[in-house]
Amino acid sequence: MISKDLVFALSLFPYVAFLGFLTRSGQVPRLALIGFYFTLVFVGVTIAAGIYTKVVYGESLANVDWLHGIAESFLTLSNILIVLGFRQALVRQRATNRG
Repeated sequence: MISKDLVFALSLFPYVAFLGFLTRSGQVPRLALIGFYFTLVFVGVTIAAGIYTKVVYGESLANVDWLHGIAESFLTLSNILIVLGFRQALVRQRATNRG
């Protein structure tokens, strides 16, 4: 049976390829692209927080609310950046179409 840790690690490769595709396309709004890259920061923070909770508390990250909340806030921030980036692009596109 494949472990969840292995699946998680392997899932980073398609995501990095996805980021490369978005970057090369030149069609993704800059702020949204930053948000997609910031998702990797979320992953890094989550891994570090997970290791910390295992070592210090002997628990999984999901059981240490204050650290879990901090880690999840990075995902929230990346999602906000993505949404604001695409919203900004839509507003610009509408302005261009009107003008």
